Amino acid sequence: MMRPVEAISSSDSEQLIEPWRMRKPLRFSRFVICSLTALSASEMRTAELPGAYFRLMEVGIKQVEQRMASGSLADLKALESGNKNYRLFPHMILVAAVLYTKPDHSNRLYQDPSMLSLSMKIGDLLAAENERDRYEGRLNSDRDTYMWLEAYRLLEQELGAERRKRWKQALEANIKTLAADSAERLDFPGFQSPFIGTSPNHLSLWASTVYLAGRVFGNRKWEELGAGVMHRFAAEEQSADGFWGEHERSLPTPGYDYTTYSGVALYWEFSRDAAALAALRRGLDFHKFFTYPDATPVEVLDDRNRFTRVAGWGRQILSNKSENPPPSGANDESASKGHFGFSNFPDGRRYAEFLTSFFQEGLVAYEDLGRIAQNALYYHPGSKEPIPQDLSQYSRQLTIPVAIRKSGPWVVCLSGLISTQAVTNQFYHDRQGHFSVFHEKPGLIITGANSKRQPELATFFEKLLGQIFHMPLSSRLNMDERQDRLSLAYNTFFTDLYVSQPSEGELKFRFVITGKDEAPTEAGLTLQLCLKLGEMLKTASGRTFTLSAERLELEPSAIGGWIRHHGWLLKTDPQARLVWPIYPHNPYTNSPERNPENAVGALSVPLHLKEQPGPDVRPGQQEISFALRVD
Repeated sequence: MMRPVEAISSSDSEQLIEPWRMRKPLRFSRFVICSLTALSASEMRTAELPGAYFRLMEVGIKQVEQRMASGSLADLKALESGNKNYRLFPHMILVAAVLYTKPDHSNRLYQDPSMLSLSMKIGDLLAAENERDRYEGRLNSDRDTYMWLEAYRLLEQELGAERRKRWKQALEANIKTLAADSAERLDFPGFQSPFIGTSPNHLSLWASTVYLAGRVFGNRKWEELGAGVMHRFAAEEQSADGFWGEHERSLPTPGYDYTTYSGVALYWEFSRDAAALAALRRGLDFHKFFTYPDATPVEVLDDRNRFTRVAGWGRQILSNKSENPPPSGANDESASKGHFGFSNFPDGRRYAEFLTSFFQEGLVAYEDLGRIAQNALYYHPGSKEPIPQDLSQYSRQLTIPVAIRKSGPWVVCLSGLISTQAVTNQFYHDRQGHFSVFHEKPGLIITGANSKRQPELATFFEKLLGQIFHMPLSSRLNMDERQDRLSLAYNTFFTDLYVSQPSEGELKFRFVITGKDEAPTEAGLTLQLCLKLGEMLKTASGRTFTLSAERLELEPSAIGGWIRHHGWLLKTDPQARLVWPIYPHNPYTNSPERNPENAVGALSVPLHLKEQPGPDVRPGQQEISFALRVD
């Protein structure tokens, strides 16, 4: 049964926010703007909304018209072949439908008969494929079903009785399955994968689609079912820090969180459930702070993907000219999702504008275009406020041991997250990475991205009693303007990572190791360096290498104290050694990556932990220092 909700009107939505913030002082006490000096307008990355949405859709839909006009693309298999970004072709039905029905001064195709004709052509194709049992069995067809349902809602009065009946029958048949899957999980203990047997982003998509279908088709049972699930997502399942954990409620998965957020945003559009709007506010605060200046979600937080495909990557692939293609194991939850939910708030409109600015007309994947159409359909225009990416300095600390700090061009993220190891689930990484460094010029330099069954990529490992351990037992995080401190405890030692306030050109950090109890057989520190295939790597010893797929192992004497690469120079510990390439775990193939574009370099330093007579704790047993410079 649908749980009672407090409904508010759209005109009340922004007025709700300030009182709601005042009731949550803890969240905002953990956000410090170190400098309120925003970048100049010329330095901000902008895309006027919703106009940019319509320009992107217009160019994209014309490309689809041209592809379909050939007559050789008569089924979904053909339409989705030839390029990985042609997948989810049915999303284009919503692009055409929104262009036809949404009035806006930027929409030059409003009420254009060609858009109505194309919408009907695509919908008829989907109905035919469904009748041949070639629709539902495709990967992520539930996403397509939402797009088709939304197009049906917009075009219902234009379809005619026969076509309307045909589409409705197909949609109801597919949504019936989503309703059954949602209903059996409604009262499960939690909406995380160990309980529901799938990911919460899937359940959010299913239930929000079921909710919308209930309203469109007058199916009260579906409406109540969808509302029951979605209200629980908003009121109970979201972390206080503003995300929906996939594996565990208190642990973020930023990439897939965009999908869950989109489901709650859709539910808010029709329900006016105050809990949903409050959840959208929390979600915006999480995402806007933990997004790098290149629109990439901060990877060290993510327990499912080392990389999250953003708009910039999606557009490059369609051009077939990508210098930096997305990793084959990249998460497809792109930064096109959820903008309309962000747009309920002034800073959210600016955040949506920032994300959209990474798209390029004519080079956008079908799934992105479908989500852009959703954004254009529900976008809430209004005033804008600066976001963290517009500021020269800011810091943000969550209630869990995670924090991010921007200091001029530098962005550093520290993670003391600890989780149980999902041994049999290929999609969940071990939380073994804890430190990331980004610079606005070269991008990500040191990545704290997680992997699976790969202690050689863990920030620390220890060998004890014949076993290798590579995840911490406990952690503590302290943020201070002068020096941030992340502490990680293992079986045989604990470490304090100190990150000093950087200058414009240099960032210094050091690890101080304290031994305890029995000394390990072996232990080490590893930094994952984001090395670029085909680029030069130079060392202080005078050696120069061009990085290729060929294995490279540099001993301390070959490094000589520093490494220079891709516009940065890292001063290392004298004992540091480097191995390239190391191929991380790909959760979608359950095997290591194969493309050297996706590899990292492992810069490792051994720990020297010896037992001593006397106390079980041996403070300051070793110190490992680094300095990172950008040209």
